[in-house]
Amino acid sequence: HVQLVESGGGSAQTGGSLRLSCVYSGYSAGRHCMGWLRQIPGKEREGVGTLDRDGTVTYADSARGRFTISHDGAKNTLYLQMDDLRPEDTVMYYCAADTPWCKEVPGVPVARGVFRYWGQGTQVTVS
Repeated sequence: HVQLVESGGGSAQTGGSLRLSCVYSGYSAGRHCMGWLRQIPGKEREGVGTLDRDGTVTYADSARGRFTISHDGAKNTLYLQMDDLRPEDTVMYYCAADTPWCKEVPGVPVARGVFRYWGQGTQVTVS
């Protein structure tokens, strides 16, 4: 039984930082892609960045240079370090796993079925 649990969301000021965590269980990150996605209310989820099984990290243009994805295998945790936050980063962020389109996802709308596993999401608010 695969579980993805996000945490670390909350409020931050413009220019500030937050680190999101996604703790996973029942899953081997080394076998499949993992990623972070965001969802503006009323719109489809959009890829923020992904970590492929070969270690390649791919970012959306909106995230590149400000956000960093990392992984700690010992803690079964995927991270999203978010720096230089902007008000437009105020959305719900989701952790997801297992897609065959790992390098194509960042920066494009992503239907729920694109990833096999999803977390419940964590809200980020930037003011």
